[in-house]
Amino acid sequence: MTEIKLAQFSGKDLKRRCFTELPVGHLDSCCSVSGHTVRGTVNVTLLQHPHSSSCRSLRGSSPVIMLTVFVVVVALVSQTAARYTPDWTSLDARPLPSWYDEAKLGIFIHWGVFSVPGFGSEWFWWHWQGQQPPDQKYVNYMSQNYPPGFTYPEFARQFHAQFFNPDDWADIFKASGAKYVVLTAKHHEGFTNWESPNSWNWNSVDTGPHRDLVGDLAEAVRNRSLHYGLYNSLYEWFHPLYLIDKKNGFKTQEFVLQKLLPELYNMVVRYRPEVIWSDGDWEAPDTYWNSTEFLAWLYNDSPVKDTVVTNDRWGAGCACKHGGYYNCEDKYTPGQLPTHKWEKCTSVDTLSWGYRRNMKMNELLPLAAIIEDLVRTVAFGGNYLLNVGPTPDGMIPPLFEERLRGVGDWLEVNGQAIYSSKPWRVQSENTTVPVWYTSKGLTVYAILTAKPPMSTVKLLAPKTSSITQVFLVGNPTPLSWAPVNPGGGLVVLLPELPYTPAQAWTLGLDFVQ
Repeated sequence: MTEIKLAQFSGKDLKRRCFTELPVGHLDSCCSVSGHTVRGTVNVTLLQHPHSSSCRSLRGSSPVIMLTVFVVVVALVSQTAARYTPDWTSLDARPLPSWYDEAKLGIFIHWGVFSVPGFGSEWFWWHWQGQQPPDQKYVNYMSQNYPPGFTYPEFARQFHAQFFNPDDWADIFKASGAKYVVLTAKHHEGFTNWESPNSWNWNSVDTGPHRDLVGDLAEAVRNRSLHYGLYNSLYEWFHPLYLIDKKNGFKTQEFVLQKLLPELYNMVVRYRPEVIWSDGDWEAPDTYWNSTEFLAWLYNDSPVKDTVVTNDRWGAGCACKHGGYYNCEDKYTPGQLPTHKWEKCTSVDTLSWGYRRNMKMNELLPLAAIIEDLVRTVAFGGNYLLNVGPTPDGMIPPLFEERLRGVGDWLEVNGQAIYSSKPWRVQSENTTVPVWYTSKGLTVYAILTAKPPMSTVKLLAPKTSSITQVFLVGNPTPLSWAPVNPGGGLVVLLPELPYTPAQAWTLGLDFVQ
C-alpha cells in the first residue's frame, strides 16, 4: 500500500482510497492515501497491502511498472509545493478566482422551514423559543394561530414547495442580470434543503417537500451558465451536540466532528458549489469550527478547488479579517474604497431575509434604491448579493420578481459599466447630481443616479484632452461637451434621457484621466 501524507482533518487522518490517484497496473486495488501536510512537507511511505492478491503480484513487477509508480508518486509530491496550509497566513494569500470579481451581481435565496410561519423573520424559532425571555410578539402569534403544544418541527410538514419549479426560478435569476446564485443549504434552524445523511429526518427529502431542493436548483442554474453557491450556517440553535459543546465553553468539538464537518465535506463533493457563504460562526472561535483545516482541504483537494470563493464568517473575530472576500456584516456599506474584495448582501424585504406573509409595499426596496445601491457597491469595488425569500409553496413573490427583472432591464443597457469593471481613481461626486464612477479598459463610466434638472451635467473629476469623447450608454451618438477649466472637469450636453424606472443613466468617457 502507498501511504501519502496529504491533509489533516480535525486531528485525525483523512483517508481516501486512491482508485484514481495511482492508476498503475493493479495498484489501484491495493493503495490508499492518508496523512497530513505541514507547511507543504509531504511524508511518503511505500508499504505492501498484506491481503491483496493484486498487490502481491506487484512483488514481481517489471522495472517499467515500478518506475511509473515512482513517477506518479513524485508528481503527487511535487503538487504540494503550491498547497495551502491550515493557517490564516497561507489561506488568506490565495488569489480570489477571477470570475467572482467580474460577476458583480448575485442573487441570495433564504428558504427553509422558517418560510412556513412566514412571520417576523427567518429567526422565528429563536425569537419564539430560544431567546430569554421569548419575544412576546412571536409567542402571541403562535398562541393565536396554532393549537397548544404545537412545535416548530411540525412546520416542516407544511413546507410543501409544491409549486417550486427550478427552471422558472433560474429564468428569473438569469433575467435579473445576476451571474451567480446562492441558496440556503442550511440555516440556523438546522434543516437542510438536501438529503444530508447527518440531518436524518430534518431535511427536505425525508420530510416536507420530499425533494432535493439544492440539487434541483443547481441543475437549472447551471443550465443557464450561472455560477451556483450555497449558504451554510456553522451553528444550529438547538442541536444537542452543539449545546453540549457550548456548555463546555467550546472545549469539546462533538458537534463539529460528528455533524458540521462531515456534512460540509459531503455538501461540497455532492453539489460542487462555487460559493460557500458561511454564517452562524460568531459564538465560537475558528479553532472550534476547524475552519482552517476545512478551507485548506477546500482549496487544495476539493472538486471546486480552482473556482470556489468563500466569505469571511469562519469564527468569532474573522469577519473583515480572514477568508476569501469580506462581508464584514450584513448590509455592509463602506464609506471609502476598501483594499480587499468585498460583498454587500442585502434584501428586497428590508425587514427580513426569509419570506414574510405580512410584508408591506413600503417595507420593500424600490427599484431605484436597489440600482443606486448596486452602483455604489460596484464603484467601491464590491459585489452585490440581492436576497429574495420564496414562499413555502415554492413561489418567488411577484413583487420580488418585478424587482429582479427591473434590475435586469437596467443592466441590459448599462451592464458594460458594471460587469468586469474596476474602481476608478475617484469613486463619486455630487456637483450636479449624484455620480458614481467605474472603469473598464480605457473607458471611464459616470453613472448618474438622479435625473439632472437641466439638459447639462457637470463632472469635475475627469481630466479631459483634445481627443476626449463622451457618449450616453445605449446611444451611439457622441455628445457635445466643454471643459470646465484647464485643470480638468467638463460640462456635457445631454440628449433627452430615456425613461427608466431605475432612475439611473450612464455616460461613457473615452480618453480621460
